[in-house]
Amino acid sequence: MKVLFAAHENAWGGVLGMLRKELPEHEFIPTGRFGFDSLKGFDVLIPTMTIVDKEHLLEADRLRLIQQCGVGLEGIDIEAAKSMNIRVANVPADISGNADSVAELGIYLMLGLSRNVRQIPASFASGLMGYPRGRALLGKTVGIIGLGGIGRALAKRLKPFDVRLVGIKRRNPQKAKEELGLEWVGTPAELDELLKISDYVVLCLPVADESRNMMDGRSFRAMKRDAFLINLSRGGLVDRDALEEALASGTIAGAGLDVFWQEPVDPNDPIFKHNVLATPHIGGATDVSIQGITREVADNIRRLERGQEPLYQI
Repeated sequence: MKVLFAAHENAWGGVLGMLRKELPEHEFIPTGRFGFDSLKGFDVLIPTMTIVDKEHLLEADRLRLIQQCGVGLEGIDIEAAKSMNIRVANVPADISGNADSVAELGIYLMLGLSRNVRQIPASFASGLMGYPRGRALLGKTVGIIGLGGIGRALAKRLKPFDVRLVGIKRRNPQKAKEELGLEWVGTPAELDELLKISDYVVLCLPVADESRNMMDGRSFRAMKRDAFLINLSRGGLVDRDALEEALASGTIAGAGLDVFWQEPVDPNDPIFKHNVLATPHIGGATDVSIQGITREVADNIRRLERGQEPLYQI
């Protein structure tokens, strides 16, 4: 079978090379960018960050599976794919090690902002010792918005830091509160309550119509002035201009971003002049996560070849 990988050869932690080793009998073709010219002649598409709309799918002559190498499917016209009998599947974060890896990066971003790591090189260069003074996580309140795989993994890892954990869950918030041992869990309608009390606001939810740009000017004004925003999920959750305004005006203290309003993000974007600690969408790019993703993607391609239904279909 021919598999189109809509990204650079070495994107996403080298998952393409691992898939080739796992499935040497199949042909994997990278596009060299987030995009593709045509789906004609391909059996499987791995879209990564690429938009897949109905017009693209109409060009496909033998496509049978759109297999994401992570969780996000917001760029795919799923209804159009279904109407053409094209399967759409992803790799749930909590079965691949991806959620654990993203949660670890979330803690890195929290600690980095708390310890003002952007200032540390200047302190070394000028011979300053004991500066900058940081903040301890001990006793702080962490608000986790979205208690799926990543949110749960983050809550588990934060407990030894002796923080106060609160959260937002769309369905069954009381059940999530009891299962995870959080102090409080509300619904999306109670978002402002979380924003008002949190020292760290961590986004761990997918982008949907109701969550797009949820962090806007009003949301930032509801946060503490010394609070940090951490986005581990999707750039579309945050209004970029509102974030820049909040940073420039001191409405919030800083932001830790692994995902952006456009990807790859412009490194010269003026927002980075403010207190932003950024990483290039590497949350799931670890040895453990990539091995888990490779295993699940390869298994679905094998299932397709055998005439079986792929797992984790949407």
